[in-house]
Amino acid sequence: MTGANKEYKILLIEDDEIMLKVTERILLKEGFKVIVAQNGKEALQKVEEKDYDMVITDLMMPYANGFEIISKIKGDSYGANIPIIIVSSLGNEDSIMEGFRLGVDDFLKKPIMAGELLIRVKRLLARKL
Repeated sequence: MTGANKEYKILLIEDDEIMLKVTERILLKEGFKVIVAQNGKEALQKVEEKDYDMVITDLMMPYANGFEIISKIKGDSYGANIPIIIVSSLGNEDSIMEGFRLGVDDFLKKPIMAGELLIRVKRLLARKL
């Protein structure tokens, strides 16, 4: 299935450099095209490009948090159908419920497992077809 993923473009938003590199490597190895943003401000600029099949975002970041980014994406008619996965160390019920209320499709608690991330990404992208 590796070759089939090349057409999918994923916006990865993460301010922790190690977590960003690890997640990016997992996705690239699987054949996805990955665009990265390292803080909320950069993410909001990249979201304007409106050219993504999926967004994977952290919640706690400088400049704009993940909830603001999710609201921006889901508030746009273009973004209404883009799958969003939150990857965060914030695992409290309020944060998870707020994410789902805003329209996210999945939530992963850090540290992530490569296999679990890929299964969830592929499942959401398959639904999008």
